[in-house]
Amino acid sequence: MARALELARDAGRAGEVPVGAVVLSGGGRVLAEAANARQAQCDPTAHAEIRALRAAGAALGDSHLDGCTLVVTLEPCTMCAGAIVLARVRRLVFAAWEPRTGACGSVRDVVRDSRANHRVEVHAGLRAEDSQALLTGFFAQRR
Repeated sequence: MARALELARDAGRAGEVPVGAVVLSGGGRVLAEAANARQAQCDPTAHAEIRALRAAGAALGDSHLDGCTLVVTLEPCTMCAGAIVLARVRRLVFAAWEPRTGACGSVRDVVRDSRANHRVEVHAGLRAEDSQALLTGFFAQRR
């Protein structure tokens, strides 16, 4: 989570919503990392999670990230949660809850929906206060 928070800080300094993500192999090796880049890439799908999942898939040469863990600073949205399920990520660890658009247990629970062909183990709240402080500070400067 420490590395994901560093990525989030860098994103915030660059004018992006401060969210960072890291994908770990089943053995704990870093496969990929990314931060939000929606503004820089002019791409509404350039969320940290999506970018990290794409890079991890490329690193493994496979669209399935079996056994992998995604660590992210904010509860993923519906788009990202869907990608996490499709990538067959084993475990999701996130810091802060997203009470407006979260799709991993707050507003929705896409990653543990019993109708899906894959369910993800979820661990929430790791360094939540650090992540929330980044987000609060970022949006306070915007207002």
